Amino acid sequence: MAKAPVVPPRPPCALYLITPPAIPDLPAFAKTLGEALDAGAVAALQIRLKDVDDAAVLAAVAALKPVAEARGVAGVLNDRPDLGKQTGRDGVHVGQSDASYAEARRVMGPDAMIGVTCHDSRELAMDAAEAGADYVAFGAFFPTTTKETEHRPEPEILTIWQETVETPCVAIGGITVESAAQVAAAGADFVAVSAGGWKPPRPSSPTSAGAIGPSASAPTSVRTSSSPSPRSSTDVPPWWRRSASAATSG
Repeated sequence: MAKAPVVPPRPPCALYLITPPAIPDLPAFAKTLGEALDAGAVAALQIRLKDVDDAAVLAAVAALKPVAEARGVAGVLNDRPDLGKQTGRDGVHVGQSDASYAEARRVMGPDAMIGVTCHDSRELAMDAAEAGADYVAFGAFFPTTTKETEHRPEPEILTIWQETVETPCVAIGGITVESAAQVAAAGADFVAVSAGGWKPPRPSSPTSAGAIGPSASAPTSVRTSSSPSPRSSTDVPPWWRRSASAATSG
């Protein structure tokens, strides 16, 4: 007799965009972001700026939040639950050296999306999931110039996780348009793309790799061969449905 699955069937893998660590021209980037989100289904946008003051983070949220909300894309702020709450973000992402999950939940409230970096550790991920995290993030799977990394999990960690735990998992770290399919096939619920998504397109193949923009295929290339296009509201996690509902009803 066939063994019943441990967790319910999962929806197709979706794209999770992360901003560059520095955005010198916010109006120009807001335009680029709008083109990226119009190019295909994106589940969430994380604003992740490094080595900037609070004013710069607040300015980035003010410029980019309307772009994402107009398209029903969930908005996440990296590291800072206090600013996430202040600016009305849908959620925050915290690392192991940032605010704890408990602190992020206390500040953001019961309905916010809280994601936790778990590097290459299923033990950390289980702790986060049991505490109530909305997703766990594994990585870095590939070399990355966005931030210094010490952990390099094997894609198998995604397979084991999605077969045994219902909490969604995000693959992050050095992922490009070319390598996104690998971690998606391994079992990632979401593929996080940062530097690999915003680099200029290759002159020889502007629509097959490179930048996420009006002529790029990054959002669709993350999907598996059986994934629908675009995802319906019943195929996505509750926190994305909340964001999309708020955007369309406002």
